Amino acid sequence: MKDKTIIGRREIISILDLDLYDLDAKVDTGADSNALHCDDIFIDDKNFVHFKLLDEVHPAYHGKTMKMPLYKLKKVKSSNGVVQERPSIKVKVAFFGKEYETVVSLTNRADMKFPMLLGRLFLKNKFLVDVSQEYLSKQEK
Repeated sequence: MKDKTIIGRREIISILDLDLYDLDAKVDTGADSNALHCDDIFIDDKNFVHFKLLDEVHPAYHGKTMKMPLYKLKKVKSSNGVVQERPSIKVKVAFFGKEYETVVSLTNRADMKFPMLLGRLFLKNKFLVDVSQEYLSKQEK
């Protein structure tokens, strides 16, 4: 346990490959995988995912249309119990002063408070969650 970083229930993360910096993320140990809010998601015939990072509520979003290689299509059960097939991409993120490669599923989270969800697969063996804390990553800077 000594080598694990303690994080709060809400944190700041940057997705370097998407030019998204200081993005608010909800740490969700009940979720299997990471999820990112985006719009206009589609997969072309060459297995690239196209999506738009546009959200007036979240200042980190820059309105760019992005194109990334499809990592895989995955069936995901959302918090309301609905199963969706979501595209996922592999990206490099900066979190607590370190860089990690992780997989992120793309979905419309417009009704959610946080544009990014951090799930168990990313947290496993690296972090411990203290639910009484938030934004410990800001104290690291």
